Amino acid sequence: MNDDARPAPEPQDIPPHSGAADEPARQDPSRRSVLWTTAGVAGAGLGIGALGGGTASAAESTAEAVAAAPARQGRTMAGVRFEGRSTVRVGIVGLGNRGGSMIDLFLAVPGVQVKAVCDPVRDKAEKAAAKVTAAGQPAPTVYAKGEDDYENLCKRGDLDFVYVATPWELHFPMAKAAMLNGKHVGVECPIAMRLEELWQLVDLSERTRRHCMQLENCCYGKNEMRVLRMAHAGLFGDLLHGAGAYNHDLRGLMFDPDYYEGPWRRLWHTRLRGDLYPNHGFGPVANYMDVNRGDRAVSITSIGTPALGLAEYRKEHMPPGDPSWKESYIGADRTISLVQTAKGRVIRLEHDVSTPHPYSRINSLGGTRGVFEDYPERIYLEPDNTDDQWADFSKYAEWDHWLWKEHANPPGGHGGMDYMMVFRLMQCMRLGLVPDFDVYDAATWTAPVPLSHLSIKAKGAPLPIPDFTRGEWKKARSGVDSEKPAE
Repeated sequence: MNDDARPAPEPQDIPPHSGAADEPARQDPSRRSVLWTTAGVAGAGLGIGALGGGTASAAESTAEAVAAAPARQGRTMAGVRFEGRSTVRVGIVGLGNRGGSMIDLFLAVPGVQVKAVCDPVRDKAEKAAAKVTAAGQPAPTVYAKGEDDYENLCKRGDLDFVYVATPWELHFPMAKAAMLNGKHVGVECPIAMRLEELWQLVDLSERTRRHCMQLENCCYGKNEMRVLRMAHAGLFGDLLHGAGAYNHDLRGLMFDPDYYEGPWRRLWHTRLRGDLYPNHGFGPVANYMDVNRGDRAVSITSIGTPALGLAEYRKEHMPPGDPSWKESYIGADRTISLVQTAKGRVIRLEHDVSTPHPYSRINSLGGTRGVFEDYPERIYLEPDNTDDQWADFSKYAEWDHWLWKEHANPPGGHGGMDYMMVFRLMQCMRLGLVPDFDVYDAATWTAPVPLSHLSIKAKGAPLPIPDFTRGEWKKARSGVDSEKPAE
């Protein structure tokens, strides 16, 4: 790995490209050394002129380029079932902090076999393989021969599903390789970093008939699933607004030489100004409002603060000569975005990992009959409440999702939501069910990454969010608020 990070150039908008050129530029032998070129992410893959001039014509041309949808190459994946199977055969790519812990949950779910593991750091791959055999399964094949060995894993004929937990810039090529080799794929967030990559994943999913899913664990949080069922039952009345966030002080971890495999996450703050991690907040609120299932996210406007937090932390904590001193941070410390839906609802998104702040995803939902707010959890609903005082959310436990009633004490991290997500996904694959979310949700929940950057550059100009479903959003269909299936 190469920690000799160089300052990134000021992002410039560049023409789109396609095909093999979508692979990250291999300007260094190690992909873990942050695969980056100015043409890689900076322009969000849009064929538009330079932004930031503040002219109406620039904003209009930007909006036109963003809204343009390529012609459909296949058939919709909305409502498409998995093929049922008695055992789901899984390959895991990326065995660092996230992948190294998630493998335990795949092994804990009945009817799942981990057949292959992949990481260029052989020690991590071998430790993961040892977990598989300790769980009583046959030894998996280890792929640790360089940065591209994941391609060989994807070519195997005995895998049904590939799980990807790697640095963000690798998510797109890995998801692409999985689908092109006939595998369903689930990717940690964000699923890609460029708008044209999101469209390519949509097109690939439709052409290959393989599901490509953003594995958003927060959609399976106990509070989130309870609010979801209450919203769908009409307890909040007509929905009006919601909010979600990723406000999490990561300064210490981003400068820790051992926590992440290299400086890849910190370096994204030298490249993009906008919301780098919208999915944890956006996904649950989108579910409450049936986005892509009767409503649609149609526009986003974003503003951001100056980028001061990481440089200040570096000044106080990093010694002279540390490679981080070569970095110039441009990412806003606090990004605030407003998303409007086709029904006129408003979703507020926030992102802040660079300043002191207690952890919060905000997780709020309001309607004509009341409001829920998380961190701490509290609720006010009419006619139950009439005194303008917050009420106890635990009194609504009857609305818990069947997953949480069936698995009251799930294993794993993040309060059990990780296990719920893996269990449900594997259940859908075994029983041949429609997945709770699909490639259209993945693209929608991730679109704020490039679009918030562009909106901030355009001084907060609103930008359209593409209709990745190409009209299918108008049809009501199932989602995370699922019925318990018969095994």
